[in-house]
Amino acid sequence: MALGLNVEQPEEACSDENCPFHGTLSVRGQTLEGEVASTDMDKTVIVEREYDVKVPKYDRFMKRRSRVPAHASPCVDLDVGDTVRIAETRPLSKTKSHVVVERVATAATGGGD
Repeated sequence: MALGLNVEQPEEACSDENCPFHGTLSVRGQTLEGEVASTDMDKTVIVEREYDVKVPKYDRFMKRRSRVPAHASPCVDLDVGDTVRIAETRPLSKTKSHVVVERVATAATGGGD
């Protein structure tokens, strides 16, 4: 267990100073879970969360989604569609204040008949 969270430390080491496992970045605050929507940026992934919001007028629920940019260290291998856990940290850039701490599930690879 590392970081005060119940997550496993990656086996391969990295030289990223903003890695919560091998660098000096500390995590604090809340942890969130979501699906990786984009890996196009360097060391950054977009994590998308979907949740329901109650609309009192119609007594129904409406789906909403939020997209959170998170720092992805080189020691955590991620692809689009993976389910990940991210933790809050100090601001790393204008929009990034979360870091990926664990890959919960991998994306189901296509195939089939």
